[in-house]
Amino acid sequence: MPQFIKTKNLTSKPFHYCPGCTHGIVHRLVAESIEELNLSEKTIGVAPVGCAVFAYDYFNFDMAEAAHGRAPAMATGIKRVHPDKIVFCYQGDGDLASIGTAEIVHAAARGENISVIFINNGIYGMTGGQMAPTTIIGQKATTCPEGRSRINGFPLKVCEMLSTQTGTYYAERVSTHSAKNVLLAKKAIKKAIQNQAENKGFSIVEVMTNCPTNWKMTPTDSLKYIEQQVLAVYPLGVYKDGDKTNA
Repeated sequence: MPQFIKTKNLTSKPFHYCPGCTHGIVHRLVAESIEELNLSEKTIGVAPVGCAVFAYDYFNFDMAEAAHGRAPAMATGIKRVHPDKIVFCYQGDGDLASIGTAEIVHAAARGENISVIFINNGIYGMTGGQMAPTTIIGQKATTCPEGRSRINGFPLKVCEMLSTQTGTYYAERVSTHSAKNVLLAKKAIKKAIQNQAENKGFSIVEVMTNCPTNWKMTPTDSLKYIEQQVLAVYPLGVYKDGDKTNA
């Protein structure tokens, strides 16, 4: 029987994430993908403020910490100085889709040859559970205790938005709510990194994740909530793939 072996691209430090949070799963998928592509010695990751602020403690390759929302700008600078490196951003929705909206849009518009892993749990997880740009209508948060309504605006759909940019090569939305979808998420993350290795341009993978603590749900119920409520607003799938467009 095959034995599971922890990827060398993760350190042995225990994750600080809340019980049931799937940040740790995505960390493993990123680390495994980079190792399987034999790119470990060439990789530089960028993590800004948010739940992933301590990502540099977990990934066993070079990491840089960016100011809130500025990971794509920092990644752009690193990649342009070191074009032979693999540079990826690991960003949450409060970071990428709020304070960092300009950075991500313009990185895509410029077609920067970086890979972005976008964690969308629909809430500000680190700072107390405030409404995020990605919070769905009706979802409760500390700043909308009765649930998000139209007066707060509609959820921001990042994959759909960035797929309209000429500079975006690849945009896909995946999820972590089931074993099958975790495998599909890894396939997408690996493709986004491979695209960069082949100098194809800007790639983003949006990963729908849970936040049991701030959603005030059990881990199991939070995964059901993704499947039953969240994915109706954020359909999974490939929104742009230059491989198929240019085929």
